[in-house]
Amino acid sequence: MDYYSIYSQGLARVAACTLPVLAAQPLANAHDIAEASVECDRQGVALAAFPELSLTGYNIDDLLLQDVLLDEVLEAIEYVRDASSELLPVIVVGAPLRYGNRIYNCAVVIHRGRVLGVVPKSYIPNYREFYEKRHFASGAQIRGGQIELPGVALNELEVEAIAEALEPADGEYFATEDMLRIQDYDSAPATVPFGVDLLFRAKDLRGFTFHVEVCEDMWVPVPPSAEAALAGASVLVNISGSPITVGRAADRQSLVQAASTRCAAAYLYTAAGQGESSTDLSWDGQAMVYELGNELASSDRFALGRQLTITDIDLDVLRQERSRQGTFDDNREALGVEAGRAISDDIGQHTGARAEYRTVMYTLDPPSGDIGLRREVARFPFVPANEALLNQDCYEAYNIQVYGITQRLRAIGNPKLVIGVSGGLDSTHALIVAARAMDMLGRPRTDILAYTLPGFATSDHTKNNAYRLAESLGVTFEEIDIRPAASQMLADMGHPFATGEEVYDVTFENVQAGLRTDFLFRLANEKGGIVLGTGDLSELALGWCTFGVGDQMSHYNVNPGVPKTLMQHLIRWVISSHQFSDEVGDVLQSIVDTEISPELVPAKDGANIQSTQQKIGPYELQDFTLYYLLRFGLRPSKIAFYEWHAWHDATAGRFPVGFPAEDRHEYTMADIKKWMELFLKRFFSNQFKRSTLPNGPKVVAGGTLSPRGDWRMPSDVSGAVWLKDLARVPEAAHKLEPHSQS
Repeated sequence: MDYYSIYSQGLARVAACTLPVLAAQPLANAHDIAEASVECDRQGVALAAFPELSLTGYNIDDLLLQDVLLDEVLEAIEYVRDASSELLPVIVVGAPLRYGNRIYNCAVVIHRGRVLGVVPKSYIPNYREFYEKRHFASGAQIRGGQIELPGVALNELEVEAIAEALEPADGEYFATEDMLRIQDYDSAPATVPFGVDLLFRAKDLRGFTFHVEVCEDMWVPVPPSAEAALAGASVLVNISGSPITVGRAADRQSLVQAASTRCAAAYLYTAAGQGESSTDLSWDGQAMVYELGNELASSDRFALGRQLTITDIDLDVLRQERSRQGTFDDNREALGVEAGRAISDDIGQHTGARAEYRTVMYTLDPPSGDIGLRREVARFPFVPANEALLNQDCYEAYNIQVYGITQRLRAIGNPKLVIGVSGGLDSTHALIVAARAMDMLGRPRTDILAYTLPGFATSDHTKNNAYRLAESLGVTFEEIDIRPAASQMLADMGHPFATGEEVYDVTFENVQAGLRTDFLFRLANEKGGIVLGTGDLSELALGWCTFGVGDQMSHYNVNPGVPKTLMQHLIRWVISSHQFSDEVGDVLQSIVDTEISPELVPAKDGANIQSTQQKIGPYELQDFTLYYLLRFGLRPSKIAFYEWHAWHDATAGRFPVGFPAEDRHEYTMADIKKWMELFLKRFFSNQFKRSTLPNGPKVVAGGTLSPRGDWRMPSDVSGAVWLKDLARVPEAAHKLEPHSQS
């Protein structure tokens, strides 16, 4: 496996290109497009899209009907076709073309010296500043058509069909009676597929199937791209003219974002810019690429000169999303959309389906080796690096949890809440959620019965934090020392610790964890309350909880949908947004700054306290693996690829706002493999704990591990296949070459 190649990892590099246009000068524009395509080739781009009517300029009015211009457009197409012969990118250019008695506004798709097909614009605007019906006909009904482009090469399938069907004679091919005798096919007139029913699929890159629509097609209630997505297109391309007026850029962006979400696709958009006539309009050259509603890249608007907006789209993620979203295919069947057939099969033969598609197959022949990764990979996929988004996520997450517990309390007669408070992150957050819930219900916070239950390794620091937090919040608070009960249980079991031996095994730990939960349940019985659970999503994934009579169980849990890496930011948001008094905020900050520890094993001879992350791995890596495994089902080797790009250099990329400098780590591939192996082993072996989870709200879009929700699996299966895939990852040190840096 060419491990560090994006193309081996199921990604494809695309470019939304804008460049200065010379109005009504097709050959000059073709030259500039060819030069930009060469640059795209250097950067490993598989698909390069240029704006609507990029060969002529969009805003040239009645010149679009002039023969001299239309003739030179054909020469310009031939120029780009010839220039593309040794280039990687599939090139999409805009051109006016004759077809029958009318002129059509078209997207011409060119690759490695061949025109693969031509897609006409379906919906021709004739309102506000647009008067396209004066010049262009609608291509919405053209399906199964072909167009002759004089001087343009035969498409790949036609050449292959001739080669396979006929024996060569002196370098010539002789066609059947319905084909002309052809010599030197590279300069002969060619008939290429024409219509709105075209999909373009790479034979050698799984999932790379794209569809092209033109400008206004995106703005109608049912865009052509929507049906094309149902037919199998994973990448949607819109080449646009689109003059700019105040607010239109935001409208375009919202449409592109929505289309990529709704169609479970990547969406490439590029609009006209510099060089278009400013007689009555202006232009901003907006270009962008979205994937599943997320912006991957965008251009500078109103820029001068060539702009190549380049990014890498993840074809595996798109395929996985569609396989999980069953309604996607239900929609295809309901609308009668038929998946694309190879274009060599019965061209023009229709089955009566509302929308039947033809697929043009081509060989991409992508580059090998490491060409870098041109997309941001968040170090913390559950935690946005953008401050505004992070604040919004924290606001929603906190209130999702508050709503969850208030609804449960109302439904069961408003009992009191019993919660164990250790001074750690999870119980702290559960307590402040409970406090806000009581406020919303109009009940006193004293109806929260908080207990700290110190054991053999509880530190004064965490216990003091628990005391301070309970006091500042005004909840009912009490300490119950579990050591006498734990000592008695260990003695009754004949455990070595009872005779003075320093044996701190899993039994020693779980006796304490189990007693804490046992006390809480019995206290709830006595006080007329329910036990509020505190365990989080990361702990559930790793099985880092004591089963049954332990922290795995409660009457209701507010935290099972919150990963550990988000938990810290939630508490920071509670502090910064002043949800509580400054006194509460000071205690919360002290808790956030404390090392994560179960505090079950005593430290020896001044050694550091028991560290959770030294035992089960850094949560920042384990949450990364959890996100891509749970949300997209990616193979471990690909998750490791992303994880390396996110974490191998602490100076590159973004950290969330306010993230401490001293905690900005970096990891080698060997580190990543080590901890991912542990994650996989623990994830599969601890499913039985997740199969019996108490109720609790889903919080993040990345998913939940509830057996009633996003994740269901048997408790007795092996992770051997996942571990085998992980073993494919090379451990040798790897560095990006300077030219391949993102």
